[in-house]
Amino acid sequence: MHEMSISMDTVNLVVESAEKQGFTKVTAVLLEIGALSCIEPETIEFCYEMAARGTIAEHSTLHIESAAGEAYCFVCEKDVVLEQRGNACPSCGGFQLKVMQGDELRVKEIEVE
Repeated sequence: MHEMSISMDTVNLVVESAEKQGFTKVTAVLLEIGALSCIEPETIEFCYEMAARGTIAEHSTLHIESAAGEAYCFVCEKDVVLEQRGNACPSCGGFQLKVMQGDELRVKEIEVE
């Protein structure tokens, strides 16, 4: 379950950023997870709560935003939308794809007090 280590890294990043700026409490975090990232948002939510225990992010609300998956199809020679990693091109059914976006994981916003 790599989601636990991702959640712990996320909490560490959020806490470090907030403390560097002199804040004592994190109230909310907005996390963007790409559709092609192979990360389960539901598992991240569960793990985040445990990872935040005992930190200034404890009891903060985690909001997750999904980022669409997009790839370039070398057969069709166009950009296509993918629902998940490993899917074929929705236009031609080919697998000669290069992921262009949707594999990211990023902290977009931190709400602090």
